[in-house]
Amino acid sequence: MTEPLPQKLHWLSACYFFFFAILGIMVPYLGVFFDHRGFDAQEIGLLLAILMATRIIAPNIWAFVADKSGKRTELIQWGAGAAALSYLSFFYEGGLVYMAASLAIYSFFWNAILAQLEVVTLETLSDKSYLYGRIRSWGSLGYIVLVIGAGYAITLYGPEVVPKIGLALFMGMFISSLLLPSDNNMRRSVANNKKLNISRPMIWFLISALFLQMSAGPFYGFFVLYLRDIGYSESIAGFYIALGVFAEIFMFAVTPRFLSKYGVKKLLITSVGFTVIRWLLLGVAAEQPLLLALSQILHAFTFGLTHAASIHFIHQQFDKHHRSQGQALYASLSFGVGGALGTWLCGIIWADGSGAFDAWMFAAACATISLAAVYLIREQTIIQ
Repeated sequence: MTEPLPQKLHWLSACYFFFFAILGIMVPYLGVFFDHRGFDAQEIGLLLAILMATRIIAPNIWAFVADKSGKRTELIQWGAGAAALSYLSFFYEGGLVYMAASLAIYSFFWNAILAQLEVVTLETLSDKSYLYGRIRSWGSLGYIVLVIGAGYAITLYGPEVVPKIGLALFMGMFISSLLLPSDNNMRRSVANNKKLNISRPMIWFLISALFLQMSAGPFYGFFVLYLRDIGYSESIAGFYIALGVFAEIFMFAVTPRFLSKYGVKKLLITSVGFTVIRWLLLGVAAEQPLLLALSQILHAFTFGLTHAASIHFIHQQFDKHHRSQGQALYASLSFGVGGALGTWLCGIIWADGSGAFDAWMFAAACATISLAAVYLIREQTIIQ
């Protein structure tokens, strides 16, 4: 029989639901929203790059504040409230500079939330850390629900429904955060004076991660626009995105067995190799529903297997005093620098949609460079 969650953990589950539900509308449909507002492909690429670029600096600033103050629950509340307030700016139809500033401010506060939420969750669970997966799964559920639901809403009411749905979700996140369990007894992190040592395998890994996220530029920035241009509706696009998330969830469940059997390097080679195939499929065969579905199922490798193997690799490469710094470095360079560069460059290549094929070929080329970097990794474990 499944152990029931304590009442105080329901609000943690709610925070994960709303956080990833917001991503479920902002990630796939923001490009559609900007297109409706009259921005061209280069401007959309620039705006989405700003959204990702804030992940380079902002999480590290908030992590520093959290470590110094120990007020992680309060940071979640402040971040959610300030992000909801700044999100109101989406209702005004400003120009490029206005929207760029709006995105930068909103995402700066938004980046205060997730890392602190993870810490509060694990500290609250204490010796019941095995319940973490059940709590975190509400985030995946929120993402899927909004990817599908928002796709239908946009089909029925148009892209201007995006800010309305987003604001409702932001308010849900803020209210849920007010009911989070207190972390007053949480110990503050103790600084370690040992120098962070980045090994040669780690350097190749970071290069691979950066180019892999660059390769995802056309997917995160223009996937829904692309499907719309070749004849699919936003609601159908939402189903294809949800299919990828379901595949990702399944992969997360089985990856521990693969890690123990095959090791990190083989899994990274496999996942990045399938990523090359995925982008090629999207470039040449997206008009065929079955091949489009196959490309989305490969999201299990592009993100699911890659991310799980990457977290494990970083855990191997750093001692216990520097693993959080290693994870931050990975997130900043890959999702921050790589994601921003990939989205910006793909916006330039995409043009008015005539460069869609070239953008997917650019993605496949970046993934191929990532694959080459993985081959140069020599697996090495830190001796504790």
